[in-house]
Amino acid sequence: MDYKAIAQETTQEVLGYSQDTSDWKLVKISVIICGFLFPFEKKITVSCKDSKKFHGKIYRVEAVIPESTCKVSDFLFVPEQRVTWDKSLKRCNMIHRIDSDTIICHTITQSFAMGSISPRDFIDLVHIEHYEGNTEIVSSKSVDLPDYPPSSNYIRGYNHPCGYICSPLQGNPAHSKLVMFVQTEMRGRLSPSIIEATLPSNLVSFIINAKDGLKAIQTAGRECSRRGHTSIRKK
Repeated sequence: MDYKAIAQETTQEVLGYSQDTSDWKLVKISVIICGFLFPFEKKITVSCKDSKKFHGKIYRVEAVIPESTCKVSDFLFVPEQRVTWDKSLKRCNMIHRIDSDTIICHTITQSFAMGSISPRDFIDLVHIEHYEGNTEIVSSKSVDLPDYPPSSNYIRGYNHPCGYICSPLQGNPAHSKLVMFVQTEMRGRLSPSIIEATLPSNLVSFIINAKDGLKAIQTAGRECSRRGHTSIRKK
């Protein structure tokens, strides 16, 4: 299986989602008040529409992250520390490295929706791509890996093309605009209404947890680990 080609194709699909402005329905807005002396609002918005990949929804999440695009994309790409901040996961391990920008990960989720959605596991191909203008895309898609067949311990879920597009915030390039796309096929015997009722709140929680995780490593002075290591592509 040509995982590198699949990764490139997935990146282009995620980029296409970002350019698609039609038929998105706003389903959740979360407003966070920041600051003490000079309070201001930060919004996280969640929109969705019917997926063309399966009988479910594709979700679009938009937020502003108070970090550079390089730090945000590196943070979201590297799996080793994911469970320390992503409360939706029980486990996240890199199980195969294809190259410096492309890996395969095995993740196991926590149960959610008060236990009505049991843990799932996923085998995902994850890839990071750098574009001109400091825009970075972290894409992922579920793949089959012969050494990791489905287990009786978990329902094997499937992520259709998903990803994050991270770009400098207009007017404040030290901050990033993050647009996330999720279209997860949970599988098993789940009512779509349960997923649609709970997933938007989970996506908001993911963004909040990511912000907290970034804040926790901010004092470490960590720089972009791969800047200049990969090629820059034109949009």
